[in-house]
Amino acid sequence: MTPRPPAVLRRLVALLALPLLLVACGGDAPAASGNEQVLIGFIGKSQGNQVFQAAHLGAKAAAEELGAVYGVDVVIDFQTPPDEDPAAQAAAVEQLARRGAAGIAVSCSHAETLTPAIDRAVDLGAQVVCFDSDAPASKRFAFFGTDDLSCGAQVLDELAAAMDGSGTFAILAGNQAAPNLQARVEGAKRQLAQHPGMTLLDDGVFFHEEVAEVAAETVARAQSTHPEIEGWAFVGGWPLFTAGALKWEPGTVKVVSVDALLPQLRYLESGHVEVLLEQDCFAWGYRSVDLLLDRVLLNAVPKEARVVDPLTPVRLADVPAVKARWTEWLGDG
Repeated sequence: MTPRPPAVLRRLVALLALPLLLVACGGDAPAASGNEQVLIGFIGKSQGNQVFQAAHLGAKAAAEELGAVYGVDVVIDFQTPPDEDPAAQAAAVEQLARRGAAGIAVSCSHAETLTPAIDRAVDLGAQVVCFDSDAPASKRFAFFGTDDLSCGAQVLDELAAAMDGSGTFAILAGNQAAPNLQARVEGAKRQLAQHPGMTLLDDGVFFHEEVAEVAAETVARAQSTHPEIEGWAFVGGWPLFTAGALKWEPGTVKVVSVDALLPQLRYLESGHVEVLLEQDCFAWGYRSVDLLLDRVLLNAVPKEARVVDPLTPVRLADVPAVKARWTEWLGDG
């Protein structure tokens, strides 16, 4: 995750880079008046998951800053359900479209459930972008987020390094229906061929509700039942949002996890986690709004429908810099 530049500079960069980053889809771009309002719906997976709280902050920042670039009033309607509920997400997508939302950003808890709703929203005139978790068969025009197969492979590579190339490990996998998490697990499994000394525990992929306490209980129960587990590949960092989640002495069980939000950094500091692989959760919101405004106001799309945001390894020495970024971003929000 790279720091966001000052607002004025970002606005200049956005305007200068636009011809290089985007291709027109045809038709005239509508002129933006000073009092024009653009309604954008934003739907994460669950309100309690802090990665989506970070994404909300990014969307809010983009609305303020990019609204000034385009001379419009960008209104973000946050419709993330309290808990993971793909049916509620699908209903929100359709309701937003029927209310006249110009754009909708959604992280799909279940691609098959969301695809018909996304298609109906597009047919009603809304533009849709997916972030974090895609619905690739839908009419969404773009996706922004992690390449999930590569993510899973990177988690396993880091875990193999931490375990000196050998040992038994398990995978903490989150929501079994989420396509992004399925792909991360698959990426880790494929990467096993590069690490012949590593052994995935039989039935060693543990799915769970994406709630910190539930994830922590899942790990504790699995570790107690299978004390032979020497390492964990967390394809999402859910348990690390709660204190005391890892019930072993630091270093005795190796852990590599996706995500590096403020609460998760303490596990690097305590020595319970070897490496965090940072997704730019703030940018999920910021870039999604950016892509939607480009589409709505300029009739422009990215050159590639999948806009991949690479992971950044975070180790103990990186913690102060990451903390400083989050402190700046969170501000008074």
